[in-house]
Amino acid sequence: MIAHTGPMSTTSRRYAALAGITAAAVAIGIAEPVAVLTGPRSAPLVAVGGVIVDAVPESGKQLAIDLFGTADKIALLVGTAVLLAGFAALFGVLAVRRLALGLAGIAAFGAVGVAAALTRSGADLADALPSLVGAGVGALVLWLFIAGPFELDPWPWSSPTPPVSPGVPVTPAGPVPVTPAAPVTPAAPTAAVEPDEPAAIDPESRRRFLTGSGVLLGTAVVAGLGGRWLAGRRGVSAAREAIRLPAPISPAPAVPAGADLSMAQLAPYVTSNFGFYRIDTALVVPQVDPDTWRLRIHGRVGKERTYSYAELLARPLVERYVTLACVSNEVGGDLIGNARWLGVPLRELLDEVEPDDDADQVVGRSVDGWTCGTPTAALRDGRDALLAVGMNGEPLPVEHGFPVRMVVPGLYGYVSACKWVTELELTRFADFDAYWVPRGWSAQGPIKTQSRIDAPRGRNRLTVGPVTVAGVAWAQHRGIRRVEVRVDDGEWQQAALAPTVSVDTWVQWSWRWEATPGEHRLQVRATDATGETQTERTQDVAPDGATGWHTVTVTVR
Repeated sequence: MIAHTGPMSTTSRRYAALAGITAAAVAIGIAEPVAVLTGPRSAPLVAVGGVIVDAVPESGKQLAIDLFGTADKIALLVGTAVLLAGFAALFGVLAVRRLALGLAGIAAFGAVGVAAALTRSGADLADALPSLVGAGVGALVLWLFIAGPFELDPWPWSSPTPPVSPGVPVTPAGPVPVTPAAPVTPAAPTAAVEPDEPAAIDPESRRRFLTGSGVLLGTAVVAGLGGRWLAGRRGVSAAREAIRLPAPISPAPAVPAGADLSMAQLAPYVTSNFGFYRIDTALVVPQVDPDTWRLRIHGRVGKERTYSYAELLARPLVERYVTLACVSNEVGGDLIGNARWLGVPLRELLDEVEPDDDADQVVGRSVDGWTCGTPTAALRDGRDALLAVGMNGEPLPVEHGFPVRMVVPGLYGYVSACKWVTELELTRFADFDAYWVPRGWSAQGPIKTQSRIDAPRGRNRLTVGPVTVAGVAWAQHRGIRRVEVRVDDGEWQQAALAPTVSVDTWVQWSWRWEATPGEHRLQVRATDATGETQTERTQDVAPDGATGWHTVTVTVR
């Protein structure tokens, strides 16, 4: 194909952009089944997305959580794909000008994918394969559209009409001089040709181009979805379903009658596995085979130890209800849940490795390299800190850390709840900063006393008369002593607390209100068992958790 130098028409740009987008889609789609062999984290979209997660400013991460909640990862992948499509369209347009420019753009995308895949924790050279194969196939597809069998003939380029002198007829070869002796008969008026009018597109060429793009886009979708399906088939769901957890030697206390008020809009006392919040940095859920899983405990210890999954299940297990909360939970937010966890007390495992006296931090490492730093004292002070293998009576769900994760009452998840954990390193806070600390979060994150109004919801329209105001309050490892509610800055009224399993879980509360007509503002505050009342001062979630009183505005008619 000879590079075009004239101005491009709108039609030409559209076809060129479609060619570029199709090439990029095929590249991404083909890379997915290749990533089945090298691991899902090596797929270009996932690898690049992981780099974005690590590099984006903390304000950007929090904005994503605020806007999309637990769907933030899907939003990131979709956003990355949309951005890729925009650049691919540009490279398609450049390729029509000069094919080498478009191919260079595809190669650049491939290089970015390779670099992203190789910089992920635990990566090896094989992780570059999906991006390399995808870029190669994408370049081939772009050639097919720009210079190969799918090329438009002719491309719909604008062709300015050459200037014509009066009395000079125009032929396809250009103006032809006429001898002066020949009489000139005035020609019949013809429609003017605009300088930007595109050349006509051959219908057969158009059909070939559109058919080719449709077939290739379909191939990209099938390859991408097929790759994801194959990755799922190679996952650990079958291994998880085959596991039969042993009975705990210390079962969880029974949930007392009345602990769950069973009200509409009120969060249940025990959160289902499906409904439990998920906040982590893993764009694809790690698939860890329990048969090959190992936990290494090392660092500032007297005896380094390694445990298998079978060895953990053979140990005496305990079961406890523990409420977990994310540090990104806004005042009144729902990034919190209560579940029944089964596992090995972390205190026992640490005692076996004999930590050094100055090892004040235990760094948990996930299979994907993510780290959290937990105070050693919090794992050895008698609280029910667990290396959990079960959740609500079944093996951990894969998305919640299967086969093994950490559960520590009283600490926000970013410093304690390491999922897919494969390593515990005894170290010091002065020597190592876990994942979130360099990104502006506090090194230690004790959970703050908080409360929330679940019913009625903001902007609910109520009728005059008795209204039950209800919600939850929490101060894990301290417990809740009192919850108070007030209306329109009036006097604080004490709510009734439902019974609870232990100080490590949230508690439901309720208060009966005689609602009067008008718009009203409801507020709630809690006091923990130490006598500390949650502060009115409003603070954002960074660096160590949000503060303030949850406020709900309702209308009574």
